[in-house]
Amino acid sequence: MKKFDPSLYFITDSANYTEEEFLYRVEQALKGGVTLLQLREKNKSTREYIGLAEKVHAIAKRYNVPLIIDDRVDVALAVDAEGVHLGAEDMTIAQARKILGEEKIIGATAKTVPWALDVYSQGADYLGVGAIYPTTTKVKTVLTSTDTLRDICKAVPIPVNAIGGLNKGNIDILAGIPIAGICAVSAIMKADEPKKAAVELKERAKELNLI
Repeated sequence: MKKFDPSLYFITDSANYTEEEFLYRVEQALKGGVTLLQLREKNKSTREYIGLAEKVHAIAKRYNVPLIIDDRVDVALAVDAEGVHLGAEDMTIAQARKILGEEKIIGATAKTVPWALDVYSQGADYLGVGAIYPTTTKVKTVLTSTDTLRDICKAVPIPVNAIGGLNKGNIDILAGIPIAGICAVSAIMKADEPKKAAVELKERAKELNLI
C-alpha cells in the first residue's frame, strides 16, 4: 500500500475567497501540520478546476503533502495528483484504479459497513466516514453515528477517517474509536488563522489519542 499519513486531512472550500486568499489559506494550513490535502471544487469548470489544482499541487509539493482531487479522475490525471477521492455517485473505485494504476491513492466515502467492505474490496486505500456532525459546506450530508464509524473501523483493514463538522471543541465524541485521522473543512478553512487552527486541532486529536 502507498505510504501516506491521514492523521490531519484538510479538505478545501474556495467559496467566498479570492484565489490569492484561498491559496494563502491552503499554505497556512500546510504550515500548521496538515498531512493530507484534498482539493474539492463542485462548481468549477474542468479547465478552472485543473488550473487551480496545478497551483495547489505546487504548494503541497513544497510541504511534501499528497494532493487528493475530489470526484474527478480526469483532473487528478491532468495535474498528476497523488490521488483522488470518490463518492457514491462518482466513478467506481475499481474503474478509477484501472485508469490511475496501483501507485495512486484512492479514497472513498462510506456510510455503512457493507459499502465500506465493497469499496475496500475494489481497492480503496482509505475511507472517509461521516458526517459526524452537520456541516456548513455546500455538500449533501447524511449524519453517521459514532457506532457506525466504530463498526466500519473494525470491518476494514485500511485507514478510516472521521469527517463532518469536526473541530477541536467537539472531537472528543470520537474518543476510543480506532480512526486513523480527522478530516476538517470549515474548522481550518474558515478560521481567522488557518495555521493556528490546524495546529490546535492536531494537538487536541493527539490528546484524545485519536491520531
